[in-house]
Amino acid sequence: MARDVGDLLGQARKKLVATKERWAREGRLITGRNARPETERLPPGQRRVENWPILDLGDQPEVPLDRWRLGVDGLVESPLEWDWTTFRAQPQVRDISDIHCVTQWSRYDNAWEGVSARHLLSLVRPKPEAKFLMFTSYDDYTTNLSLTDFDDEDVLLAHSWEGKPITREHGGPVRAIVPKLYFWKSAKWIRRISFLARDQAGFWEARGYHRRGDPWTEERYG
Repeated sequence: MARDVGDLLGQARKKLVATKERWAREGRLITGRNARPETERLPPGQRRVENWPILDLGDQPEVPLDRWRLGVDGLVESPLEWDWTTFRAQPQVRDISDIHCVTQWSRYDNAWEGVSARHLLSLVRPKPEAKFLMFTSYDDYTTNLSLTDFDDEDVLLAHSWEGKPITREHGGPVRAIVPKLYFWKSAKWIRRISFLARDQAGFWEARGYHRRGDPWTEERYG
């Protein structure tokens, strides 16, 4: 039975990836119109939703809090590994931000709580040659960011949404929140952050999606 379920999940994942790769080849949802968040809250080609759609690669890893770990390594002066207790002992911040998924939906005014990216940076102290980073998740998903995009006041390692723990299907116990970029950059179930000298493609970036992902300039695809 377990093998049958695994086979079905594998087939669903292959179908999903093939569909998204086709979207990238076709340039799906591209309007050709640029905007700026200072003047337009909704990016080009997006539609506002009230719910929070669930999107993943067919695997929603269950990570018990007593087994959760986050490692930070690569080009940093002080690599670290946090367990859940250490993570929750860090200064906690709250932020409200909009999120924009490359599949066209946007959701306004999401209330997050977690540890700020800037606090993490102050602890690990990236080396001068560090310009990029890579998130790795418990389902082995990866996505890249520039250090500049990570080092922003609204970027969080979030554990709560709307006052409650982030659920498993939405990336709990801890997910990244990078609200100025398309939401595939906000990796779910994060377990590792590696600092790099050069940009490297993550899972979707290697399959036709943009290396950065700015919603207002429609950086959906590479």
